[in-house]
Amino acid sequence: MKNILLPTDFSKDSLNAIHFAMDLLKKESCKFYILNVQKASSFISDDLIVVNSSATIYRTLVVAAKKSIENIIDDIKSKFNNERHQFRAIVDYDNFIDSINQVCNRYHIDLIIMGTKGASGIEKVILGSNTVSVLKRCNTPALAIPKGSRYTNLDTVVLAIKKQTVFNAKVLKYLLRGDSSKLKVLDIIDADNNSTETLRDDFVKEHFPEAQHELLQVRNSKVYKGVHNYIKNNNVDLLVMVNEQHSFLERLFINRPAETIAFKADVPILVIPQDKV
Repeated sequence: MKNILLPTDFSKDSLNAIHFAMDLLKKESCKFYILNVQKASSFISDDLIVVNSSATIYRTLVVAAKKSIENIIDDIKSKFNNERHQFRAIVDYDNFIDSINQVCNRYHIDLIIMGTKGASGIEKVILGSNTVSVLKRCNTPALAIPKGSRYTNLDTVVLAIKKQTVFNAKVLKYLLRGDSSKLKVLDIIDADNNSTETLRDDFVKEHFPEAQHELLQVRNSKVYKGVHNYIKNNNVDLLVMVNEQHSFLERLFINRPAETIAFKADVPILVIPQDKV
């Protein structure tokens, strides 16, 4: 059984990501942990200002949040009616990333699925949100679902990578349903260095034997723009990146407004931590 974490702030975007997860994993046996993290600012409320006991305030917030999660679970069960899926509600009062990591460790989470906020999904991810922190700082694979995105079959999945790396292939394997022919490994070559070195793909061949390889030669400062154009022109359903030092992911979040505004892929992004072994 897969253990899936679904953080929610009860926004439309987070609920959309939860529905996306139900469709994406409809054939998998999963236990979904739906998490709401309360912040300190939540204590400043006209409705709670008259309550003197901080413990009472805390309990009030937790009870209300847990009830909201239970309502989400009831709606999911009614809409999707999937016997393969189980649910658990969790409410925490903590730093958001600390809470995510603690829940992942405690419940052996295989994958985090969460929505992005803002006018455009991937644009907002780049410009900053809790989702950015999860993608960059969590040690669990995370799938970011752009605003308004609806699940379709993952017919074209792109792994964007600049060099040979090793990562836990388990999540990507079950998202592909074992059909590695749907995976394209996009070997990004730095045009500034006139490099002809391509990806040493022993690891990819071992885990995804039918994956296709393509080269993308772009200038170092235009990597994200080049990948965006590739995604747009090839009807990509899912972009996969590995979180490692000097990776495409790391450079994707560099604060360069002109480039980030241009990058509006609006496709789900799966980020997998690099294996430490």
